[in-house]
Amino acid sequence: MAASTTPTPQVVLIGHGMVGQRYLEALAERGTTATHRITVLCEEPRPAYDRVHLTSYFSGSSAEDLSLTPEGFMASHGIELHLDDPAEHIDRAARTVTSRSGQVFRYDVLVLATGSYPFVPPVPGKDAPGCFVYRTIEDLLAIEAYAKGRTSGAVIGGGLLGLEAAGALQGLGLATRIVEFAPRLMPAQIDDGGGAALLRTIESMGLTVHTGVGTQEVLTAADGSVSGMALSDGSSVETELVVFSAGVRPRDQLARAAGLDVGERGGIAVDAHCRTSDPHVYAIGECALATDGRVYGLVAPGYEMAETAAEDLLGRDKRFTGADLSTKLKLLGVDVASFGDAHGATPDCLDVVYSDSRSGIYKKLVVSPDGVLLGGVLVGDADSYGLLRPLTGSVPPAAPEQLVLPAGVGAAVQLGPASLPDHAVICSCHNVTKKAITACATLPEVKKCTKAGTGCGSCVKVIGQLLPPAAEQGLCACFTYTRAELYEIVRTLRVTSYDGLLDSHGREAARGGNGCEVCKPTVGSIIASLAPTVGAPGYVLAGEQAALQDTNDHFLANLQRNGSYSVVPRIPGGEVTPDKLIVIGEVARDFGLYTKITGGQRIDLFGARVDQLPQIWARLVEAGFESGHAYGKALRTVKSCVGQTWCRYGVQDSVRMAIDLELRYRGLRAPHKLKSAVSGCARECAEAQSKDFGVIATASGWNLYVGGNGGATPRHADLLAQDLSDAELVRLIDRFLMFYIRTADRLERTSAWLERLEGGLEHLRDVIVHDSLGLCGELESLMADHVAHYRDEWAETLQDPERLRRFVSFVNAPGALDPTVKFVAERDQVKPDLTFLTLEPLGGTR
Repeated sequence: MAASTTPTPQVVLIGHGMVGQRYLEALAERGTTATHRITVLCEEPRPAYDRVHLTSYFSGSSAEDLSLTPEGFMASHGIELHLDDPAEHIDRAARTVTSRSGQVFRYDVLVLATGSYPFVPPVPGKDAPGCFVYRTIEDLLAIEAYAKGRTSGAVIGGGLLGLEAAGALQGLGLATRIVEFAPRLMPAQIDDGGGAALLRTIESMGLTVHTGVGTQEVLTAADGSVSGMALSDGSSVETELVVFSAGVRPRDQLARAAGLDVGERGGIAVDAHCRTSDPHVYAIGECALATDGRVYGLVAPGYEMAETAAEDLLGRDKRFTGADLSTKLKLLGVDVASFGDAHGATPDCLDVVYSDSRSGIYKKLVVSPDGVLLGGVLVGDADSYGLLRPLTGSVPPAAPEQLVLPAGVGAAVQLGPASLPDHAVICSCHNVTKKAITACATLPEVKKCTKAGTGCGSCVKVIGQLLPPAAEQGLCACFTYTRAELYEIVRTLRVTSYDGLLDSHGREAARGGNGCEVCKPTVGSIIASLAPTVGAPGYVLAGEQAALQDTNDHFLANLQRNGSYSVVPRIPGGEVTPDKLIVIGEVARDFGLYTKITGGQRIDLFGARVDQLPQIWARLVEAGFESGHAYGKALRTVKSCVGQTWCRYGVQDSVRMAIDLELRYRGLRAPHKLKSAVSGCARECAEAQSKDFGVIATASGWNLYVGGNGGATPRHADLLAQDLSDAELVRLIDRFLMFYIRTADRLERTSAWLERLEGGLEHLRDVIVHDSLGLCGELESLMADHVAHYRDEWAETLQDPERLRRFVSFVNAPGALDPTVKFVAERDQVKPDLTFLTLEPLGGTR
């Protein structure tokens, strides 16, 4: 007699977004994929990807970078994924789903994860060419294509996605305006004070903001395309492109058609187990209307719903009764966070507010009369979010007014992770507590075991503070801190002097001393790289800074093995006029200098005495040259080929790009020297892949390589991002350089730094392309400070008689050469006619 067989239970998932993928992972973690047949119907042409960081696509991220589906995940768990084939009909009686291609899928359990759709106000002209929504990668591709050749754009909606869209349009080179119907930006998350602070900061970035007005009509040109907008206040604005970001609505059309219960204002009604009115059908994520009457638009509640539905499938009692709506984002480079009762709706609650209009910082905590923290709003500085949010609902260990003041002001208190209870939720995306995190030893272990830090990324900083510290690696005998830690101290506390840093943060035994040869130039470099930000003198030899420099920086020239110095004027991109070449030749002739064209496409002049340096540079500066910083731990050159202007293989103007990059990063002080190159095509004549950052042209833009080194231990650079526009390329290089300067060890090249960096290239890409740590806005701001405050060191030196006093060959003969010393020709078979500085006493005595 044949044995009876039980059919394999079939689960059909409609929708493969972030929440849908989390549901599949939850099934896999519970072993359900081994006992059930799983089928996924996906409307988009690609698997689930990270919508939270969707805008990073414009910063060089590819669809693969944004993907949330690990390679081989579907196959290893036997999951059947149908891309670009959405469900079109549900037959609840037959328990089948019919897709657009006509395929029919039977189910025992149906899960709806259909998400939401952008709301487009019913205004005339909304369907004109040039109108877009901002929801999928396809939307971004369409916006990017349409924006080419256009100069202006507008976003309707000043919420989270609206500000993201505005940043994307500005990044595409469009003059951008934002139109928000509410009286402030981000009305759902922040209050009037926070909105005002955010508005000032965004307007300072060059965006135009209209609040308290609506869009009445999208105006069109004769060809039917967008030409402007008519606003509700009677005014009109010109724009060539419009992005609608006026909110979202739950996608419940399939459920409605199938007769499932939906809310009065939309959303598929579910119980605490995420079951719909049909016990065989679940709904999770943005399409679901929870028992508290909310449709949750954040990813964390969606993930919690996915977990709940997966547990219920196995008969386990897990309930979803609501979720934390706290959020922390970096919008247009501005930190914005809200948590708990941010709007102060609790009866009798009190507000504690700190506001600094000049810095664009606004902080508000909402507390009960007995001191319980109820919520808060943070704009411009949200570093404390990761610690304040878990304390919501409890009495903090310090008075609320002490928690909003910046460090060093009054009785400000900086909370540490130790103040949090074990049950405090550190990662709200995956509901991970402090206790679960402290059971791990490293960040990769935390991410692997708990998934904390893999969602929005706002908890990563606090996770790092909770983990056991690595073995102590003080910079030297004077400091217990590493170079990266000293950088943070200098930046955060705005330290402007080495003595001040040594006395406040040096080892006890070193305080009040003179420091050492390790930490003095290191701190000098840190202060120099942060000078505009912390308020230190921009001139590297000003005041105390001069004493911190090594021999090269001390004289703004390279010391050679024979005691002479070399002079290296900057020649951006290797491009130089005949007149400037003549000046270099005349200077070399008049001062008897040896000339050499370097591998970095500029000309070195060797053999100058210290006292000759000002005279040489006076002539070079007059001719339009400036310091090439060959003496400093700074950018040296950006080399280039001739590019498309001359070369028949060139696809981009590599010379122009090399010049632009060299002029942008000139004078940037770093842990080690920096070299770069730009090649105009894949033939790679500029050897960009052997540089700290290298650029190679493609038919679609630029590929960016980082971490190369052509030195004693050669290393090919790694591809960080590809097919970038000019603006995207510059933005990523800004972030890369400032993140390197921020985290590298002393005298550490980018190649060694990248190999040492935990997580390597992928972590670097997460940080500076996807902004996983929320640092990109700050990194860009630091670079903007550098660019805005750059001044040529030699030009400044020549204008100050006091500074010129240091350029003497001998202290005891400042006005002339010492008569007891003469300069003789060094015997050199290669350069027999070149005079070098070999000192020989007269009279044969020593």
